[in-house]
Amino acid sequence: MEITLAMSGEIPVFSLSGRLDAITSPLLEERLKPLIEDAQGSRYLILEGSSLSYVSSAGLRIFLMAQRQLAARRGGLAFAGLTRQVLDLFHLAGLQELFVIENSVTAAASRLS
Repeated sequence: MEITLAMSGEIPVFSLSGRLDAITSPLLEERLKPLIEDAQGSRYLILEGSSLSYVSSAGLRIFLMAQRQLAARRGGLAFAGLTRQVLDLFHLAGLQELFVIENSVTAAASRLS
């Protein structure tokens, strides 16, 4: 799993590449935690997944935890450019209604702000 950080205006954008599973999900959690827990930080976060090939239940747990913590600060989590496999997983798990899901980072940022 590779994780890179960029910004879309004031919103942090993490690009995820590879597999997000029980082995790699702690790495993502470690990268997200400081931003989510910083009271002065952004209330919004975008995860870009055009190179994300797989998400396990451990990865879904990280997404749900981040969404819950951001929503408590009146913010939210959005996804951009998800692969068909990951998008299908979101639909199977019934999570498409919980998150903002867009084709591009620009569209996700505009929906969040």
